[in-house]
Amino acid sequence: GKLTLISSATASGSSSVEFTSGIDSTYDEYIVYMVDVHPETALQNFGWQASTDGGSTYGMTITSTAFVSAHDEPDPTTLFTYKTTQDLAQSTSDQQINYYLDANNDDSMVAELHLFGLSSTSKVKHFYCTSHASQGATPNPHATLMFSAGYINSTNDVDALRLRYSSGNCNGNFYLFGVS
Repeated sequence: GKLTLISSATASGSSSVEFTSGIDSTYDEYIVYMVDVHPETALQNFGWQASTDGGSTYGMTITSTAFVSAHDEPDPTTLFTYKTTQDLAQSTSDQQINYYLDANNDDSMVAELHLFGLSSTSKVKHFYCTSHASQGATPNPHATLMFSAGYINSTNDVDALRLRYSSGNCNGNFYLFGVS
């Protein structure tokens, strides 16, 4: 479909990025693109949560699945695994997009989060997310590709999103699009 830019934000030492307007019944699908996102505190998880009251409160119930593939620079280690620490089972925690990102300026993440039917008052809201990160964490720098998918288990309309690290501030560029 056609992408329409609704809003953008540049985080520079920000505790979170919130999209609190523009999410309504105009579009059945919304996409959040995240570019060059990195934490100011080492080894943090990056995630999102949704709101039904314009961002006054977050913590909607989510059920999800997650898996990751990784490969380190020296080449001996590869990984492809289900991530039980990144999935949610009827939880109000943040849904993780990527994990253990380092605070070096050359370590960063890009991601795209797709959300569907956010204005529905009769169905749950489905999502999927793909992220890639270059991570300089111990023992070796490596590339990770993480996939997560699931649903917000609510028939209330979602009208706001918050993206943030598990601790500390973040930097990066964020774009909210509607798909028609």
